[in-house]
Amino acid sequence: MSILNSLFGNDGDGDAKSHRYSNVKIHPAVDGGVKPGASNFNGGTLTCHCATDPVKVRVGAQTAHNHVCGCSKCWKPEGALFAQIAVVPRDKVEVIAHGEKLHIVDPDATIQRHACRECGVHMFGRIENTAHPFYGLDFVHTELSKEEGWSAPEFAAFVSSIIETGTPPARMDEIRGRLRELGLEPYDCLSPPLMDVIAAHVARSKAA
Repeated sequence: MSILNSLFGNDGDGDAKSHRYSNVKIHPAVDGGVKPGASNFNGGTLTCHCATDPVKVRVGAQTAHNHVCGCSKCWKPEGALFAQIAVVPRDKVEVIAHGEKLHIVDPDATIQRHACRECGVHMFGRIENTAHPFYGLDFVHTELSKEEGWSAPEFAAFVSSIIETGTPPARMDEIRGRLRELGLEPYDCLSPPLMDVIAAHVARSKAA
């Protein structure tokens, strides 16, 4: 039996069996399966959860490096183990309604997360340190948009961090199992390509 067959429960005749960990909930946007992005997608509007006068942020481009994240600082919808985060050039992010309700959750954090004061939803995260390898990219939650076609999640980052927010360590095997069933390879940092970007940036800085 191949590794893929073993992982996804294929019995060899082409019919995949039910996923073993389908009862494990990761995030509402992926629990029913990962939706593919659209190649011609050009962005949409993110809206906070306020019933009246919601904050609205226009994202004028397709996102990249979409992933689910277990870190304790990322905003997660109620009941979700993970956040879902993607990046987009900061010049493509514009607050178009009720920006007066936004505040920075932690001004000392590397990623300054701009959240609605009333509902608590994080609308975008921004790096102001020009020396940071991800400077120029904003972090956004595409689930806040009604438009479909955003880039699909590609991996799971900082998986072990969900233990810090109360997940029992005994559950980690099934959680990683479910992530792999969804095609989201679990890492306890960022994905290898993003870690390579960071390392390359550090190397260039040292050379300079």
